[in-house]
Amino acid sequence: MSIRKKVIIRGIVIASAIFFLTFIYLRFLQPLPPLGEDLVVKIPEPKVFYGLKADSFHIEEGTIERNQNLSDILIDRGVSAPTVDQLAKNSSSVFDVRKMRAGNRYTMFYSTDTNRRPLYLAYESNSIDYYLYSLTGTLEVKAGKHTVTSKRQIATGVITSSLWNAIKESNVSPMLAVELSDIYAWTIDFFAIQKGDRFTVIFDEDFVNGESIGLGKIYSASFSQGGTEYYAIRFTQDDGSSYFDQKGNSLRKSFLKAPLKFSHISSRFSNNRMHPVLRIVRPHHGVDYAAATGTPVYTIGDGVVLQKSYQPAGGGNFVKIKHNSVYSTSYMHLSKFANGLKVGAHVRQGEVIGYVGATGLASGPHLDFRVYMDGSPVNPLTIKSPPAEPIKPANMDKFNAVRDSVLLQLNLKKI
Repeated sequence: MSIRKKVIIRGIVIASAIFFLTFIYLRFLQPLPPLGEDLVVKIPEPKVFYGLKADSFHIEEGTIERNQNLSDILIDRGVSAPTVDQLAKNSSSVFDVRKMRAGNRYTMFYSTDTNRRPLYLAYESNSIDYYLYSLTGTLEVKAGKHTVTSKRQIATGVITSSLWNAIKESNVSPMLAVELSDIYAWTIDFFAIQKGDRFTVIFDEDFVNGESIGLGKIYSASFSQGGTEYYAIRFTQDDGSSYFDQKGNSLRKSFLKAPLKFSHISSRFSNNRMHPVLRIVRPHHGVDYAAATGTPVYTIGDGVVLQKSYQPAGGGNFVKIKHNSVYSTSYMHLSKFANGLKVGAHVRQGEVIGYVGATGLASGPHLDFRVYMDGSPVNPLTIKSPPAEPIKPANMDKFNAVRDSVLLQLNLKKI
């Protein structure tokens, strides 16, 4: 064999040995950190439930059943009746145990030994608030709150049947449909939405322990109905947060303070009023405005006439107006209706719909005026009139910056 070949073979052998030794070093023989340096070992943090370390207990979760109470839960799990009685007393200043509701969750914490002694009970009154009962020692009762984290979300959808279904198809809580209906209550008739209408919403979703508990703030939205785009931009002024269109106009319209002029209140909203004609005590879910017969009565806001009739049971000549998906109003004891007023007709804020009278069960001429929110009567004198003030001039530059950012996000996410 020539000297040249021997040199080449020797080089190959040496190179192979170096490669092998390097591999062994890197794979198995890397030196430990020098003495004095910390060796970092990641130890998973213990899970904490209701302020208690979960791995220190045996845990049992359950749901309050119908007609089940604190005594039923604890005595069935080995807690003595005297202890339950004392717990109820200790809880009185923190939470009334009689208000435990079926369907709410509770968690039992037991010792990890073979005795499985009951040590704590945690009861959730809602998704955030809970009460922790110590079943030993001083039998202490503590109120606590889960940590809520919010995650910004964007939902888009196209109407095929209803807004509710479109929201569900977007894998978002259907309650977003309710929130949108409220935001656009003065702008969009959600009973008239059509197939092909679409929406985009930017909002927060709240979570507790990784589980969604509902919606947080809605920051902005766009809703396309019949080819017209309606924007809702949340903005905070001196009087609080509200929603505005891209020009800075409020999406809400104010109600008139009263449905007629030159009058005084003769009877207020009450759950316990002596009826002036029947002489019996019963609820009066309206406000009576005393006024001369023939005094014009105005609708307090834009809307559609739902009813125009005579109520022989007491209301006399009666008009009911639907203002939006949330509010409706009624006007009773009218002497007559306004000319041309018809069921289904659109009326404008301040338009005359009738005249004061004493028809039905009335002791004298007056208007019985009522307001309904989501179908339930509310006090017309304490209801907060939706703000109608546009963006103030001093806030317009700041609003424009918010608007431009919001419109960019909404338009980028449109379908």
